[in-house]
Amino acid sequence: MRVLNMKIKANDYKANEIMKIIRDWTTLSQHKFAEQVGRSRNGINNIENDRNRIYLNDFLDICDKFGITVTLEKHK
Repeated sequence: MRVLNMKIKANDYKANEIMKIIRDWTTLSQHKFAEQVGRSRNGINNIENDRNRIYLNDFLDICDKFGITVTLEKHK
């Protein structure tokens, strides 16, 4: 699996938009992405379209699977 070296400022996006960005970075279809993270394509579609939420621990597991680092920063 290739390592992605991209950054986004999460505060600028809603959670569903971040999931879409992550899937776009992987260049996988919703179907293939869903297979790799153990969800249904419909489930991924619902998250990306803000019909369903994703738990933080599930989000972190997805990030870990694709080598994405999540960083928290304190506002100045």
